[in-house]
Amino acid sequence: MTAMSNQDANDETPGYRLRRELPDEVPAAGPADDAAAKPAEPASTGRQRLVQGLWPPRVTRAQLIVALLLFGLGFGLAVQVASNSDSGNALRGARQEDLVRILDELGDRSQRLEDEKQGLEKQQQELENSSDQAEEARKQTVEKERQLGILAGTVAAQGPGITMTIEDTKGTVEADMLLDAIQELRAAGAEAIQVNGVRVVAGTFLTESGKSVSVDGNKIHTPYRFQVIGNPQDLEPALNIPGGVVQTLEKEQATVTVERSDKIVVDALRAAKRPDYARSSEQ
Repeated sequence: MTAMSNQDANDETPGYRLRRELPDEVPAAGPADDAAAKPAEPASTGRQRLVQGLWPPRVTRAQLIVALLLFGLGFGLAVQVASNSDSGNALRGARQEDLVRILDELGDRSQRLEDEKQGLEKQQQELENSSDQAEEARKQTVEKERQLGILAGTVAAQGPGITMTIEDTKGTVEADMLLDAIQELRAAGAEAIQVNGVRVVAGTFLTESGKSVSVDGNKIHTPYRFQVIGNPQDLEPALNIPGGVVQTLEKEQATVTVERSDKIVVDALRAAKRPDYARSSEQ
């Protein structure tokens, strides 16, 4: 009896009680411990961050508009370069004598402009130095009226020039081809032009209806005969340059002949027309 009591007393001692309260199993490790136990993942490299920033692309509306504008500009430049290349193909394949003739023509045009400039300066000097400025001004006015009458087609004219005849048996020559011929002649220094009896002036227009061509409403028929007053040495080479009027018409199976002459008469006249809207700005 006594022994049992001593044993029970020993069981109640603090040390024994502490041993009984200790758990029999060690608790499992928590999530924090697992995270600490795992090895650290390698940090992303600079190349990976660059790829992640560029893809997928993020395009704003402003960036899209700028891209379209740049594309349009590049396309326009490409077309311009191609156009310039095409325009130079005819000269690139031209013969040496043709190139020399083209250069001579350009030189002649430049000389004509210089002569005109010197003539105007001379008129100005004569007007300023004349003792009777009123009489000198009257003479210059009459001369200028005569010159303008030739350009306007109200006055007949004669002088050196060329006659160009176009035979169009196939009916392939169109109005725009004849207009190109007129423009080329003007650029070469033509001072008066007449086509099949119709005077060509600044406001002349060409139209076509079917296979018929009209100049200022006047129907003309093949052969088309151009009478042109100007320097023959400038007019004929301008028509015969590579890729020019003559070659273009011959490609359409038309026959073109150009003859020089010391005297060409342009006598078809146009009635002076008063402008409907334009008025002199001098007060």
